[in-house]
Amino acid sequence: MDPMNAIPETALAWHRAGRGAALATVTGTWGSAPRRVGSQLAISGDGDIMGSVSGGCVEGAVITEALEALEDGQPRQLEFGVSDDDAFAVGLACGGTITVLVEPIGPVLTETLLDQLCTARAARQPVAYVADLNNHSRQVVADGFADRFRMDRSGFEEDGRFVAIHNPPLRLLVVGAVHIAQALLPMARIAGYDPVVIDPREAFASHVRFPDTALSHDWPDEAVTALGLDSRTALVLLTHDPKLDDPALEQALRSECFYIGALGSTRTHTKRVERLTQAGFTKDEIARIHGPIGLDIGAAGPSEIAVSIIAEMTRVLRTGA
Repeated sequence: MDPMNAIPETALAWHRAGRGAALATVTGTWGSAPRRVGSQLAISGDGDIMGSVSGGCVEGAVITEALEALEDGQPRQLEFGVSDDDAFAVGLACGGTITVLVEPIGPVLTETLLDQLCTARAARQPVAYVADLNNHSRQVVADGFADRFRMDRSGFEEDGRFVAIHNPPLRLLVVGAVHIAQALLPMARIAGYDPVVIDPREAFASHVRFPDTALSHDWPDEAVTALGLDSRTALVLLTHDPKLDDPALEQALRSECFYIGALGSTRTHTKRVERLTQAGFTKDEIARIHGPIGLDIGAAGPSEIAVSIIAEMTRVLRTGA
């Protein structure tokens, strides 16, 4: 896990080391805000920090409040107005307002609850941390809040509960170390995906062609099974070769991966549908495949095809369709 994303894990480690720890979470923003709702900052009892709630505008005040919260064991809700001058200093066009929930690990945010959250995150299980600020109850849940999970959107419910979404990092598994993959991977990284290229042909899937990229030379169905196809994983098939694409495709259709895209013409996809039907897959299962892959933007060449793929992945991730 990226250390900069391991804020709850850092707080839990500090607490268990006897240093004390608190978590500060952005619960609301108005106007121009440097960090989105749900962003977190961990503060140790001796003043070490990890993460950010404002990019530097209000961190000092939040740290002071967190240390006081560690003394009395009680959470507190804070509101800060960020001036235009302070906003400009961290790269924003204008100021705004930030609300922050500060929770020391203790009677309300318990060690057990935080451990439950961190365990789910380590297992790539999407969960929500739900804080009822009226009765001071807290819970970690895996069900409900479908729209929030899909949109990665933390925030307040109408009943006043604050819901912090903890989704696993996005992953992209690409079968086929071809030119389109070389264009797609940099775009995917910018969009927040952790990509892996799968191709048993080592001459294609080489670190010369794909520097700083995780490569798998296993057969595609074995690779995707080992890596896992969960609800935060997209699978893109680019080889045109049924011997390589189909085994991974069959695994994907039995999985929860949110996106399945396969390169090829309409004629190629028709043949693919015929093979999968003969293999026993239903019409609804086969309909999960986006083929021909990508949004129809008249793309020409690997780079434009890659743009169409990342656009379609984004649409499916955020809208479910």
